[in-house]
Amino acid sequence: MTYVAKPKVHHPLLPVNDLGLTRRDYEGSVSTLCAGCGHDSVSAAIVAACAELSLPPHRFAKVSGIGCSSKTPSYFLNRSHGFNSVHGRMPSVATGANLANRELYCVGISGDGDTASIGLGQFAHIVRRRINMLYVVDNNGTYGLTKGQFSATNDKGSTSKKGAPNLYSPIDLVSMALQIGASFVARSFSGDKRQLVPLIKAGLMHRGFAFIDVISPCVAFNNHTGSTKSYEHVRAHSESVMMADYFAPQQEITADYAAGTTEDVRMPDGSVLRLAKIDGAYDPHDPVAALAHVQEHQAAGEVVTGLLYVDPDASDCHEVLDSVQRPLNSLDEDDLCPGNEALANINASWR
Repeated sequence: MTYVAKPKVHHPLLPVNDLGLTRRDYEGSVSTLCAGCGHDSVSAAIVAACAELSLPPHRFAKVSGIGCSSKTPSYFLNRSHGFNSVHGRMPSVATGANLANRELYCVGISGDGDTASIGLGQFAHIVRRRINMLYVVDNNGTYGLTKGQFSATNDKGSTSKKGAPNLYSPIDLVSMALQIGASFVARSFSGDKRQLVPLIKAGLMHRGFAFIDVISPCVAFNNHTGSTKSYEHVRAHSESVMMADYFAPQQEITADYAAGTTEDVRMPDGSVLRLAKIDGAYDPHDPVAALAHVQEHQAAGEVVTGLLYVDPDASDCHEVLDSVQRPLNSLDEDDLCPGNEALANINASWR
């Protein structure tokens, strides 16, 4: 059974926000992802952020592409508008949604394959267009839906479940977002709730394009060659009438460490991810320094987390285009077609 409906009953002592809503009012359906998947922690952080900000759930537009990450909008904000697009094309849908109705909070959920591979071009252009939205990448370095192939963000030299090394250097989406001109750039870890929730809240409130790269471990593909309980061995020595996968439940990976320090986080496959949280003296207003900071720690084998860059004077696409204040989908025929006289005046101004 892949789906169990959540009970409608709320605990009477659940805290309520300024709208009189509880955290349960911001949740979605039960997750069908693997037990212990970091993506579920990201969904929980989005739920917490929206509830704490007292944002109306029906004022959200959720958009996603294809992949494990793109399933997650089903797991939060079930009263909102949603659109699950094709692979790598979520930015186009998000652009249309924001231009049609600027009054909605637009949240895009994507993965490292969806954004850094087939959707890389679309990602570059939604950054430069400054669409007013929160863009979250659940970054696990692998294609989970198709059984663990390397994605474009996988580190060079890392090995697959079959032991094959990755021969290519990774695409760093944080560095790319900084270079193209994103006005809000952050990175976090799915298990660091204390850092991730405030970053999501800040991204939702930011005017312009807000990007958060979330390192989110995949627990399903940590089996190794040589194990008689591995998928490779079982498939080679069994004859089954149907395909039925089972992933043993994993413990959620969490991290709680002070600003200005590093923390070694052990992944399910035994590898170690070294996180470096920026301190209070860090200035997030200098994009050149932010890029240098990311690359300096990257050279030391560390992943920088925290708010890396924000432009407090950022503008969005509507300001650049000088569009009307009303949502475009609310304009009637008289607004869109002012008549022959108006057209004649426009043509005359160009002569």
